[in-house]
Amino acid sequence: MVGESGKVMGVDMTDVMVAKARENADKLNFNNVEFRKGDIEELPIGGNLIDVVISNCVLNLVPDKEKAFAETFRVLKPGGSFSVSDVVLKGELPENLKNDAEMYAGCVSGAIQMADYLNIIHQTGFADIKVQKEAVVDLPDAILSKYVSEIEMADFKSGKIGIYSITVSATKPECTPGGGCC
Repeated sequence: MVGESGKVMGVDMTDVMVAKARENADKLNFNNVEFRKGDIEELPIGGNLIDVVISNCVLNLVPDKEKAFAETFRVLKPGGSFSVSDVVLKGELPENLKNDAEMYAGCVSGAIQMADYLNIIHQTGFADIKVQKEAVVDLPDAILSKYVSEIEMADFKSGKIGIYSITVSATKPECTPGGGCC
């Protein structure tokens, strides 16, 4: 997508995934890609260097979402943007459902309220925040019934409580909110 003159940088916190990414890049003869081991809350990238950040179902698992979005802001060039697909909540999930290993594996346990998620992005300083996609994550009744009461099941069915997959984009402003230009 970036063409021959563009560059792609991938970051993962595990040696195994970085090695797998390098192996895949070699198989595809991609010479304009680089992979670094690092933490999303402390990216191994200098500031104001990146045009676009893409993340898929990662930030909801990060303990300090504010720091992760602040790092995204830091590494983006002024005018740069991000697109993140993630899992968020509407309404309060029952604790036993939220803490189940199956829900953790499905990226639900670390999810926060959608309004809080979007507010973190706003508070970080991003502009042009857009929820480009929003879809209900349907849990089968057989799974839900193991964790929720009949009343809670009705709340899920009515949309009062829900797990949502969203895709959000935003831009780092050319000038900072305090008036100084980058």
